Amino acid sequence: MSYGKYPDLKKVNKILVIKMRHHGDVLLSSPLFSVLKNRLPNAQIDAYIYEDTLPMLEGHPGIKNYFLYDRKWKQLSFLKKLGKELSLLWKLRKEKYDMVINLTEGDRGAIAAKFCNSPIRVGLDGKRKVYTHVVKYADKPRHTVEKHLDVLRVIGIFPTIHERDLTFIIPKEAEKVVEIEDYILIHPVSRWMFKSPPPSFFIELIPELLKKGKKIALTSSPDPKEMAMLEQIIGQIPPVYNFGGKTTLKELGALVKKASCLITVDSVPLHMASALKTPVIAIFGPTSETNWGPWMHPKARVVAQNFPCRPCFKDGCAGSKLSDCLYTMRIENVLHAYDSLFKNS
Repeated sequence: MSYGKYPDLKKVNKILVIKMRHHGDVLLSSPLFSVLKNRLPNAQIDAYIYEDTLPMLEGHPGIKNYFLYDRKWKQLSFLKKLGKELSLLWKLRKEKYDMVINLTEGDRGAIAAKFCNSPIRVGLDGKRKVYTHVVKYADKPRHTVEKHLDVLRVIGIFPTIHERDLTFIIPKEAEKVVEIEDYILIHPVSRWMFKSPPPSFFIELIPELLKKGKKIALTSSPDPKEMAMLEQIIGQIPPVYNFGGKTTLKELGALVKKASCLITVDSVPLHMASALKTPVIAIFGPTSETNWGPWMHPKARVVAQNFPCRPCFKDGCAGSKLSDCLYTMRIENVLHAYDSLFKNS
């Protein structure tokens, strides 16, 4: 073990980065790939991620190959699932990586890091005797991007400020879905519904935004719960553009890119806006804007209530799936944030 010592990176020609998490988390890892490519320009850098999160990194100029784990494998029988996983692990091992960086807590990433048998293995969990270098996180809250970059700092790579921006590539084909102009994009939902204000909040907010002379477009994932909330909102407001469940992730990014402003809960469009520099108002409840808020984005505002209990990181108050810090929020908070973004325009 070489804990506390920087490895010799001069002979590192092949690198695997593991990030087995949800879409927003994966997008927030994009600066790490940029820094690695800047500092080790001759090295091949590959990514091991969940298959459905590929659009978050696809097209990144620092990544050569993608190894994809299909979440549907978890629904297979034990033997079939084991076969799929072992086949993928053997593919990774055959690549003979000089360095493996695991950005994921838990077993799956640790097993892959160990299986690759690389001389340099960097990870987050010091209890696992898998890594040659382990990150020691500070006790205080810190943005997820910086936590990712700590994995580089522990091996002697210290990113400059200009290297820390997000990268999200949108192909021209995806931009063709956007046929409207001069619109505010609202993403009122999350896969974790306790991060969303109630439908009544947006039913009251949207007519006020329409008075500002902008069109309104709404988005959500195809998840039935998210779609149902969108339909509840749309059924009680003037006509708006409904893209709920109708876009790919790259098309969602195109909608974010071309919007005059994005209003969103703590969800992946927020991080797209940070990458694309679309003006954004981010609504936070039980989660932390310090950890997950706008990143390197001067045209961003966070709307959150100053409750002594937040951020609590709970799935609603007392596990109720409903968050009082969001259910008591007033639309004036968002309207004031919007006016502050565009007060000189």
